[in-house]
Amino acid sequence: MYSENEIENIDDFGLISLMYHRFEENKYPSTNIKILDFKRHLDIIENNNIRFINPKNFEEELINNKKKRKILLTIDDGFLSFYANAWPILKKRKIPFILFISTKEVGSFNYMNWDQIREINKESFVEIGNHSHTHEYLVDEDNNVIKADIQKSISIFNEKLGKNSNFFSYPFGEYSINFKNIIKSFGFKYAFGQHSGVIDDTKNLYELPRFPINEKYGELKRFTSLTKTIPFKYKKITPEEKYLLTSKNPPKVKIEFYENIKNIESINCYSNEGNIWRKSMINFISNTTLEILIKEKFIGERGRINCSLREINGFWRWLGVQFVISEK
Repeated sequence: MYSENEIENIDDFGLISLMYHRFEENKYPSTNIKILDFKRHLDIIENNNIRFINPKNFEEELINNKKKRKILLTIDDGFLSFYANAWPILKKRKIPFILFISTKEVGSFNYMNWDQIREINKESFVEIGNHSHTHEYLVDEDNNVIKADIQKSISIFNEKLGKNSNFFSYPFGEYSINFKNIIKSFGFKYAFGQHSGVIDDTKNLYELPRFPINEKYGELKRFTSLTKTIPFKYKKITPEEKYLLTSKNPPKVKIEFYENIKNIESINCYSNEGNIWRKSMINFISNTTLEILIKEKFIGERGRINCSLREINGFWRWLGVQFVISEK
């Protein structure tokens, strides 16, 4: 617990968004959370006077009540284990959340069916979000394939639930400028990735960060630390294109921060360049602009950079950047 004075010194707590997938499916530790740990997560949040926000009030919560600590709970994919193990807890405690659904998988083995989804959708504190139709690596596809997939998911949402959602979750958290523009064109208002960070009113509404939670990253000490993260406000990150072509790998990364961030020179950044997590070399090219010197190519499917700055009151400013590594 923190004193009122410590909390009073923070001008904007932003909005922490958490992402879960499976519940008590222990043979999938990379996407699973044990239900006992999930209950403990909820207790940690409530015992620290952090409020769960209703997604229906999402943008209002970003703009207002900045001095209040807030969390948005999200669950991706609609696995049956969510319905069986987590939904009864959330329903009883009336904890709001977004459940992101890929329409192709609904009713197939180990996934929820439409009757179960409609049952959940009746509650005023629930939002059923769109997670594409196929949940394929759409970022690698051309425009026609992406548009057809998203259009199909919207048609099924309209048929089964009577409307589409304002919320979209990119499959695997992967997006490009092109993919973002397509999502905008279909009328979505908000889109989430899987890069870590805290949402605030300076963030791009089509590049919203979330903290992925699983058995490793849901360990209680780490989770408690995660609840003490606050926004790292920046004006711009370059390159803007997060779909990284071979010719652009490694990228030349610059972050232009807002002014008046105290002790910005004490920032630490880490990346998985060369497929090994390591502390990155950094260079300030102005008082507010940081260059992250990535020397080795990102290897595999995704390149990640995480930057943090410790506050004197025990909280952390945090931002994450994710690149999708193209084979082109």
